[in-house]
Parts: sequence; structure tokens; C-alpha cells
Amino acid sequence: MSRYAAAKPYVLPDSLDELGGPTAGSVTLPRHIDWGPRYVYDLTDKADFRLMYERVIREAQTREDLEAYLDAMYLRKMWHDLFLPLPVKTAWEARFPALSEPGATTAAA
Repeated sequence: MSRYAAAKPYVLPDSLDELGGPTAGSVTLPRHIDWGPRYVYDLTDKADFRLMYERVIREAQTREDLEAYLDAMYLRKMWHDLFLPLPVKTAWEARFPALSEPGATTAAA
């Protein structure tokens, strides 16, 4: 694990129900979340959808960032497929234990 991932403070929502971000169309994340070359995430593409969620979870600076770009139902469905640093994965699962359970795709957290 990188020192950055271990030391970085991560933002978490108070409740997954607060997450009502887009689930269709195209999304371009703001520079404070995705500072690389400008990229448009096509939410009909599973790989793009997962990549956007990984970036938002890792780099969000406020709860508003999470609320604007993540959707609770889709987060539950893809949680086990996301590639996240252990500290952020652990923090989310500690706050929302249903995410770590088998069958989390239908669990209400």
C-alpha cells in the first residue's frame, strides 16, 4: 500500500441513501476529483462506470461530491468489483457493514 493511500483522509457519506448521482448518460468529473486529462465517463459502459466510482470514492473532498456522482443502488451492486485502496474500503465497510456482506447488491445499508 502506498503511503499516500494510508495517510489520505477519505470522505464518507452519513448514509448511503444520500447518494443519488447519475446512472445514465455521460459524466465529466470536476478537476478536484479527476485531475488527469479531461475524460468523459460513459455510464452505459461498465468499465467507465466502475472507474468513475473508484475515482470519486478515492478523491472526493466533500460529502456533496459523493452525493453528486454516486448512486446508492449502483454502489451496492458494484462494490465488490471496485478496485480501492484498503484504507478507504475498510472505512466504507466499517460505516456500512452491508457492503462487505455477500449479496450486498440487494442489502440496504
